[in-house]
Amino acid sequence: MGLNDTPSSERAHIGFFGRRNAGKSSVVNAVTGQELSVVSDVKGTTTDAVYKAMELLPAGPVVITDTPGYDDSGYLGQKRVGKTMQALNRCDLAVLVIDGTEGRSPVDAELEEMFKQRDIPYIVVYNKSDISGRKYADGINVSAVTGEGIAELKEKAAAILNGERKDKRIIGDLLSKGDTVLLVIPIDSAAPKGRLILPQQQVIRDILDAGAGAVAVKEDNIRQTIDNLRTPPAMVVTDSQVFAAADAETPAGIPLTSFSILMARYKGYLDTAVKGIAAVGRLKDGDTVLICEGCTHHRQCDDIGTVKIPRWLKNYTQKQLELKFTSGREFPTDLTGIDLVIHCGGCMLNEREVQYRMKTAVGAGVPFTNYGVAIAYMQGILKRSLEIFPDIRAALD
Repeated sequence: MGLNDTPSSERAHIGFFGRRNAGKSSVVNAVTGQELSVVSDVKGTTTDAVYKAMELLPAGPVVITDTPGYDDSGYLGQKRVGKTMQALNRCDLAVLVIDGTEGRSPVDAELEEMFKQRDIPYIVVYNKSDISGRKYADGINVSAVTGEGIAELKEKAAAILNGERKDKRIIGDLLSKGDTVLLVIPIDSAAPKGRLILPQQQVIRDILDAGAGAVAVKEDNIRQTIDNLRTPPAMVVTDSQVFAAADAETPAGIPLTSFSILMARYKGYLDTAVKGIAAVGRLKDGDTVLICEGCTHHRQCDDIGTVKIPRWLKNYTQKQLELKFTSGREFPTDLTGIDLVIHCGGCMLNEREVQYRMKTAVGAGVPFTNYGVAIAYMQGILKRSLEIFPDIRAALD
């Protein structure tokens, strides 16, 4: 896929980490062949994480992240370190840049340990080989000035990322060639003008890649469209917001699920989301629910995250709940006082970041579920929506 075709959530994320003045930004510029980051001899020149989506040969479509120095100090320095940690949580590959004139430091060892704890593949790079006069055997010796070692670094990064990539499908592995999938896509005030949202686009593409066909309808035209088809659709996939209407209009013999549930499976946390959903039935007055969006779209009057899900929660639980909201790249590292996390499908986040959020919640003993699972559960149709995943559905019996 080319630069214009690949969303950031589907790109490999490569982060460059290290101490201030180790030459991270210079190495990033040498790797990308662009003046992506400002470079100077002043410590702490990079004050915030810099992201760049690009095509990096031979690795393919990637997001390059240049991070502030991890040894930054003071109040603002700690804020910058926090941004570095946010970048780390979404990294598919970390590059540890060490000043070759000084060698390893305790800060470098701390970063390396964090990579290992998070199971993040990493490459150690010793920069400034043109002036250090030293050659290190436990990493790649590079010079951002002369270009020494840069090609080797890019080749190694590509080899690691190609080895990490899995041939995962959103829906294609559930289909046979010639199948038809009916997609239920409501067009309301929250729908973007003139386009489909990312999960809908990705599902359509994966259906076509499987040699199947996609038919898109609004929620008021489901039954008529099914009746007009020569053979019943192999599956109906609905926007979670109209789950109830899709359930009512889809004959019992036709599998039904949602875009959000498919995305949870694609991102690798559907089983956790299903296991966590029972917590909704245990909520008590005063409990706190954290509702998380992976994107930062403009909030509409009937927004799903801040309006519809809170309304469904209130109607289902009949409890007075405390609600908290996050969006975009923000996600709390401390979940003290949170009784349930309900996350969006995660289409705008790469798999590693969604997995980090899930593991943060599970590690803190906080149930973690997602929009599609929660809506299907509260509308009494979760078992039906999971029929295409019998192993996961069995957890509800």
